[in-house]
Amino acid sequence: MKNTMTYRNYTGSVEFSEADGLFYGRVLGIRSLISYEGSTAKELVEDFHGAVDDYLESCQSEGITPEVAYKGSFNVRTTPDIHRRAAIYAMEHGESLNSFVTEALEEKLAAAE
Repeated sequence: MKNTMTYRNYTGSVEFSEADGLFYGRVLGIRSLISYEGSTAKELVEDFHGAVDDYLESCQSEGITPEVAYKGSFNVRTTPDIHRRAAIYAMEHGESLNSFVTEALEEKLAAAE
């Protein structure tokens, strides 16, 4: 079972409360709290879509830019040895460290599919 869903480039979590008999979730990767719920999977999806639409409409009416998750830039913390080895590998292969890391991530993610 997939534990996320996507709508208008926003990713939402999918959780289930056994005690309440309710599906619920929140939009991931942004600071604003956008939550939704439903007693069925269909209701959960509908409420997710509605919550995202409401958020975007609210941003527009208030004249603010909606938050965007996963902008394509992030910091990676690793050991100095891995940092050095990766940088040297990238240089020796005529590519940037960013390009090397992107390729490594693509390979790892492709293998996981």
